[in-house]
Amino acid sequence: PHFHLTYKMVSLKLQKRLAASILKCGKRKVWIDPNESGEISLANSRQNVRKLIKDGQIIKKPQTVHSRARVTLRNEAKRKGRHTGHGKRRGTANARLPFKVIWMRRMRVLRRMLKKYREAKKIDNHIYHELYMLAKGNQFKNKRVLMETIHKMKAERNRVKALEDQKVARMARSQAKKTRKDDKAKAADVESK
Repeated sequence: PHFHLTYKMVSLKLQKRLAASILKCGKRKVWIDPNESGEISLANSRQNVRKLIKDGQIIKKPQTVHSRARVTLRNEAKRKGRHTGHGKRRGTANARLPFKVIWMRRMRVLRRMLKKYREAKKIDNHIYHELYMLAKGNQFKNKRVLMETIHKMKAERNRVKALEDQKVARMARSQAKKTRKDDKAKAADVESK
């Protein structure tokens, strides 16, 4: 006669659940020693399972490796400008880099520059305010344009001031000439009498 020895597998479902709860991990991370399945199957309380964990018959498996090496490499390539052609773009230009962000950056750059110039006494408060409002009105597309405008404005102011000074000087000269002439005429009148 042929005898087939059949081994009945012990169900360790309870122990696995309890161990997962104690180890604070998922059931798939719990390793139960297959050689000690008989002894482990008798553990029907958390306390018993804790003892088995302490003895090393139940172990929490290590975390599987999820490497970011490929991602890092790709990001480095993207920094150089690879993989960013038309076929790789999913969002609109505005979604990828909002116009508002570009505007805010530009405004901050221009306003910072104006502030620096004002503090360095390169421009007075009137010019500062005028340029500030022009910047807000989208007149300058970058720092270079703003700088050129500042130089132009200062040159214009200096020219106007020089003309004003010349005018005042001319008036003073003519006034002096007139007074001299008057004095001469008076002196001549006195002599004739």
